[in-house]
Amino acid sequence: MLSHVVGVEFHAPVMTTADMAMKMDPIYNEIATRFRNDFDALSDAYARAWYKLTHRDMGPKVRYVGPEVPASEELWQDPIPAGTALSEADAATVKAAIMDSGLSITDLVSTAWASASTYRGSDMRGGANGGRLRLEPQVTWEANNPAELQRVLSALEGVQSSVGVDVSMADLIVLGGAAAIEAAASAAGHSVSVGVSTGRGDASQDQTDVESFAWLEPKADGFRNYLGKGVSHVAEHLLVDKAQLLGLSAPEMTVLVGGLRTLGVSTNGHGVLTDDTSSLSNDFFANLLDIGTGWSPSSGAEDVFEGKDRATGAVKWTGTRNDLVFGSNSILRAIAEVYGASDSGEKFVNDFAAAWVKVMDADRFDL
Repeated sequence: MLSHVVGVEFHAPVMTTADMAMKMDPIYNEIATRFRNDFDALSDAYARAWYKLTHRDMGPKVRYVGPEVPASEELWQDPIPAGTALSEADAATVKAAIMDSGLSITDLVSTAWASASTYRGSDMRGGANGGRLRLEPQVTWEANNPAELQRVLSALEGVQSSVGVDVSMADLIVLGGAAAIEAAASAAGHSVSVGVSTGRGDASQDQTDVESFAWLEPKADGFRNYLGKGVSHVAEHLLVDKAQLLGLSAPEMTVLVGGLRTLGVSTNGHGVLTDDTSSLSNDFFANLLDIGTGWSPSSGAEDVFEGKDRATGAVKWTGTRNDLVFGSNSILRAIAEVYGASDSGEKFVNDFAAAWVKVMDADRFDL
């Protein structure tokens, strides 16, 4: 701040409380004094802070282009070590080992989703690459059901150490989801190949800014019927917001929710409108739209609905707003009716697989 201008009358210094804090606050004063006495330190700190400010929403360094990209990689850029791409034979070996590990279809699909669905198109952060699902803070996020997640991760670590293939946990988690979907599709009478772009690396805890990553914690994830405590927004609005962060269209959001529910992915158990969670069928849509089922609010839980047999009054299913929106919203219902048709099984499986791969690869800027 200038107290005067050459050739002009003097003016008394004027400071805001923010300016005065640099002097009066003991913590700020120490920093300000250091910068006053060391101009080189000030210049370096300012350059780094400006670099972070102007690049914070550009995602990892791999997305930067041009001759002036700094050689160093900062913690706020969420660094990830280079991974090793697997051959088709090695990928098949790993998938077979995962399916023999004792983990269920639901275990593998829900874990892969928890890993990849952290991606945010708004600032290109999150995603499956780096395998940070196994690190703090993600490993203890409520939405990820920490106890169950640790059980699945322990089993996958056992596969990693015994399979005889150099595979990262990041790739292992995604391969597990792909193998589970292929097996579930086969159980439903459909053959589908779920593509996996291997080569993900595993970040370390030291490469993970816990405080920064805490802001990625989902307060709601309608894809797995999760709604955190104290969330006041309408559940289905948050589902749509989550879908746009993942870059998903309305049909992609619809088919993913239906497939995930059919495979048993639901934090509260509601919306699993099938008797067989090991089979990738279109049961969710068929049963949601069944004319013989009437839906009404449950008296026992807020924002939970019961699907009752219109003839007997017996409760057949339960669902949330995230589920019933595919019957109440005209656009989503039109899409749901396509997937719920008796002859749409193959289309449903293929579309689900395509949308799934899109989410798994959302953060693969290196491809």
